[in-house]
Amino acid sequence: MQRFYETIFIARQDITANQVESLAKQYTNVIKEFDGEVTKTEFCGLRNLAYKIKKNRKGHYVLMNIAVKSDGIKEVERQMKINEDVLRYISVRVDALDNAPSALMQNRGFREDVVREEVRPGIQAEVTEATVVVEESTQQPAE
Repeated sequence: MQRFYETIFIARQDITANQVESLAKQYTNVIKEFDGEVTKTEFCGLRNLAYKIKKNRKGHYVLMNIAVKSDGIKEVERQMKINEDVLRYISVRVDALDNAPSALMQNRGFREDVVREEVRPGIQAEVTEATVVVEESTQQPAE
């Protein structure tokens, strides 16, 4: 019985985008060998890591939606584990696959309305081209 998984892996910062794509194709071929399919592959780009991993401050993030039996996901994880270009990986079983853009890809675009909604009352936000400047107001908010 096929199950649904979301798998994310982080590749080293010093490999090229073409090498990242070939890694994703390699893992897709493994899934196909186990009679599964990859419904979505997102290349989220080179992003900062929260902490250094094997002397890397950045990594190429790739998200894959996979429908396969459990043996297939175990083999993909085994190959990710022994590949020196893969820093971290995680596979999570989900009830259904979502083909909409992931949260990583949705956050790439800067949206003024989201920033303004998250600001607490009594704090004014000024949106500039590349940054958000937040200043605390000396006035008490009206209730």
